[in-house]
Amino acid sequence: MSADTDKNTARTVATTDHGKLDVQALVLLAVLLAAGFILNFTVGNAVSTMTGGFIQPEFIIAAFCLMILIVRPSVAQALVIGLISAAVIQLTTKSPLIDFAAEGVAAMLMAVIVKVGMRGGAKRFVPAVGTFVSTVVSGTIFMIIKMATMGFAQNLTAVMLPVVVATGAFNGILVAALYLPIRKALKLAD
Repeated sequence: MSADTDKNTARTVATTDHGKLDVQALVLLAVLLAAGFILNFTVGNAVSTMTGGFIQPEFIIAAFCLMILIVRPSVAQALVIGLISAAVIQLTTKSPLIDFAAEGVAAMLMAVIVKVGMRGGAKRFVPAVGTFVSTVVSGTIFMIIKMATMGFAQNLTAVMLPVVVATGAFNGILVAALYLPIRKALKLAD
């Protein structure tokens, strides 16, 4: 073959692109966080009131878990997603700055769970289990920091831990229900 023929021949490689935080992914994050923010104010407050505070849905955590499931970012990129999510939470929180630690760690954990879990036969459980675990870890970190800043532990743990677990279960069910329809709507392949 001549050098001219080699220059004119297009070479393509078909791959599934996961883990790219491009403009499309950032727009998706913005939409999910905006929806999460609005749902926290409306549905979240209603559910919390109806359950006497036993379940306090955290739609922003559900939103970033869903984002991580869809985009499948690297752990470092997931940290950025978690920190952006924490920044949004700052608009409504009564405990400023704690969410940066809680959501940052939870988002990185979710990225690891997705990376490991979506490879095998258990991938159908990853949306629910990953979101549950990430939400519980976020809530636990939040609770520990809150306890440390308030100076007491036992009473707050007894009250908050069941709320954290119930919230994790709620978020796990929510993300599991939304994951496949959103993937199909976005026409994403596994």
